[in-house]
This record gives sequence, structure tokens and C-alpha cells, in this order.
Amino acid sequence: MIAGVADTHAALWHLFDDARLSGPAEAFIYKAAVARHRIAVSSVSLAEVVYLIEKNRLPPSAYDDLKRALADPDHVLKEAPFTVGIVDALRLVPREAVPDMPDRIVAATAVYFGVPVISRDGRIRASNVKTIW
Repeated sequence: MIAGVADTHAALWHLFDDARLSGPAEAFIYKAAVARHRIAVSSVSLAEVVYLIEKNRLPPSAYDDLKRALADPDHVLKEAPFTVGIVDALRLVPREAVPDMPDRIVAATAVYFGVPVISRDGRIRASNVKTIW
């Protein structure tokens, strides 16, 4: 069962035990893990990690570390491929509210699954999408 969708930063901050992940977000992910539920990570986040590595904003190992976590059947993080169902849900996330396409895809992924998005992004949090932060 998918309990939530983590945006790129939330997924990485959880994976690397980074203090920038908020207490409520970490608690939500921990609770999901204990219940053997999953936190989805959109495929677009993998592309964003590659982009951030190329801009020297993440260490080169970040992509492989995230891929390894997503491949582990016991890890709380699970990849959510970008599908036509998510594209349909994209129409429910107003572009005016969330103009950045990768953020909008992450938000639409949460809408598609009917779960909150875990994000500190102010635009996502101010939108019509339920968030945890």
C-alpha cells in the first residue's frame, strides 16, 4: 500500500538521514515503514537527481544510492512510474498553483494514489494537494 509520495528532496533527506527533513515528515515515513506501507518516489525524481548531480548540487553517488533503495523490496521507498493515470491526475493540479513541471508531476502522483505528498515546497503546500511537512 502506498501511504504517501515523497518529492525529490524529501526522499533524499530521508535516505541520507538529513536533518532538513521535518519531524512530521520523518515520523510519517517511519510510521509507513513500520506498517510495511510504501512511500512512492516519482520517476521524475530520478531524472531530477541526475540533473542535480550534473549541476554539482548532489554527490555523484546519490543516484545509485536512491536506485538501490528503490530496488530493495524491504525499503520504505518505492518507485512510482510516470503513467497515463498520473498524467490524467496532472489535470487536477492547477499549473497556476504548481508551475514547475517536475513538482506538478510529483503532486499529481499523490493525487493519483489519493495520498499526501511529503514536501517542503511552498507552492505544493499552498495548492489543493494534501501535504505533510
